[in-house]
Amino acid sequence: MANLKEIRTRISSVEKTKQVTAAMKMVSAAKLKKAQDAIVQIRPYANKLKEILSSLSGSLSDSEDNIYGGDRKANKVLIVAITSNKGLCGAFNSNVFKRVNELARGIYASQAAEGNFKVLAIGKQGFKDLSKVQQVIGHHNELFDDMSFENTSAIATSIMKEYVAGNYDRVELVYNRFKNAGIQILTNEQFLPIISNEDEEKVSQTDYIFEPDKKVIVGELIPKSLKTQFFGAMLDSVASEHGARMTSMHKATDNASDLIQDLKLHYNQARQAAITNEILEIVSGANALSQ
Repeated sequence: MANLKEIRTRISSVEKTKQVTAAMKMVSAAKLKKAQDAIVQIRPYANKLKEILSSLSGSLSDSEDNIYGGDRKANKVLIVAITSNKGLCGAFNSNVFKRVNELARGIYASQAAEGNFKVLAIGKQGFKDLSKVQQVIGHHNELFDDMSFENTSAIATSIMKEYVAGNYDRVELVYNRFKNAGIQILTNEQFLPIISNEDEEKVSQTDYIFEPDKKVIVGELIPKSLKTQFFGAMLDSVASEHGARMTSMHKATDNASDLIQDLKLHYNQARQAAITNEILEIVSGANALSQ
């Protein structure tokens, strides 16, 4: 059994760790409220815009008019992996890492074998892990320093230009979708080409009136919708990160409390054993003197 000083030192160390995890939990809870409000506000707008976009895209049969649609064969694939800059959030980042690798070994195995499977990492954690096993073409870790629609739009615009230029035939987003503080849904959704209403029965029955006409709207509505979709994915990921970190730090704090209780029990046992040994030594010494 460890001596009393070692146990006291370990109890003090665990108590300091508990204070840190409890503080991180509180910080994440405060940030989660703001991030949750942002994603709740944008979701109805983004979903409706995506519905209209799908209807518009499906009705434009001319590929020249629908430059973000079409039915290309996915020879060159780009995966946008959205993670975080910081760790200590459970399996938040590792789940994205695993999903990207699953895509590379699964449906895009032939593209990966030919060197046509590329990854754009957003977040330091994803860039650090994915760059070891995948072809990472770049990263945007600075995006989390100032998360705004303007900054995310610049990245979305760059991806859209690459797609139109033919550098990629398919673009997918891999991120954690926020459900609540304890649940984050790992999601990979197609960003480009746009999925038309022929592929989504839920929007195929809606007939919209477009003014001035569909071709003119393509230049405004489709890019805006894609940028909004990308921004929504980023907000989802940020909210999920704070929820995952808050849950992780809550569990860490509880584990620290349990460990402190166990250590105090061991300390009391060791202290009692030391007292008992001292009593035995005194009694033995007294008996020796009396003889």
